[in-house]
Amino acid sequence: MNAKYVTTIRWKFIWAFILSVVSGAILLIGGYRLVNSLVYLNPSPPSAAYSQLLRWVINHIGSVPVMTAAGILSFLFFFFIYTRKIVLYLEEITRGIQQITKLGESHRIEVRTADELGLLAENINIMSERLQHSLLEERKTVAAKNELITGVSHDLRTPLTSVLGYLEYIEQDRCREETELRYYVNIAYQKALVLQKLIDDLFEYTRVSSGGLPLVPERLDLKAFMRQLAEEAVPELARAGMTYELVDETDSLWIQAAPYELLRAYENLITNAIRYGREGKRLEIGLSREGDEAVVRISNFGERIAESDLPHIFERFYRAERSRSQYTGGSGLGLAIAKGIVERHKGAISAASDMYRTDFITRYPLA
Repeated sequence: MNAKYVTTIRWKFIWAFILSVVSGAILLIGGYRLVNSLVYLNPSPPSAAYSQLLRWVINHIGSVPVMTAAGILSFLFFFFIYTRKIVLYLEEITRGIQQITKLGESHRIEVRTADELGLLAENINIMSERLQHSLLEERKTVAAKNELITGVSHDLRTPLTSVLGYLEYIEQDRCREETELRYYVNIAYQKALVLQKLIDDLFEYTRVSSGGLPLVPERLDLKAFMRQLAEEAVPELARAGMTYELVDETDSLWIQAAPYELLRAYENLITNAIRYGREGKRLEIGLSREGDEAVVRISNFGERIAESDLPHIFERFYRAERSRSQYTGGSGLGLAIAKGIVERHKGAISAASDMYRTDFITRYPLA
């Protein structure tokens, strides 16, 4: 017989039943001999009263009913004793479940046996950990939603206040000349463009972070893709007084990707590099292969990102230098969008910065 099967709860109760019967039988035999000794074999004066009582019970009730009742009681007593540990452990598991069902309360049940109760306790512990993780994720989601609403409200209110202020100034006919009117209209228009960009980025971030539409990946030549993207960025680079350099260290880089999604990610990374690296006058795009991964580096040579800011730059609405946000027009969502898109492609993104250069590094499994 399988030893593992013998240690199950079913067999433990069977053994408890058998032991209870045997223990009860031994007790009855011992009791029978003791009564027989007291009543018939050695009716000494100290035990005369007991002998008379026992004889009356035997004569008027009968030995069979008495033995039957004693057998049942002794069986129940021994069965309670032999199953006590199992019942106590079951009660402990029940108390643990009651504590786990209380919202926000964590509890771990000690796994003491290898039977079904031990397996039940282990599964309850796993369920408790998952429940706590779900509750934590739910709290994080609520906090993130509140943070998102607060950030959006703040970032929308600033340009909107400016637009309303200039339009109110114009609506009240306080402009004295057409040149002044055009000046205020242009400012309002630029602020409206900032609003539009923020709303577009917010929509894109929400779509990416929530999963949005499923990706439809295809085999993509990452080298040709990045060359084309760099050429398309030339006008923007020229306006910033910058040039680009493509550093290609591999023969071919093929990955599985959705081109439009990847395009948005690298547009954000290149725009970020131009926005904050114009002082370095150069943008570098590096392509390489490391093991089974395709690696793309977007590098600028402007001011470094502080070490304390590096762990947070991919968070939504985070700006390493908030004082530059008005000048750059950044929404604080571009890098968060890029991170979401890269991770949807089973890739990884990271950043490194020193006094010479700032690198945004993306990695993808090769096709």
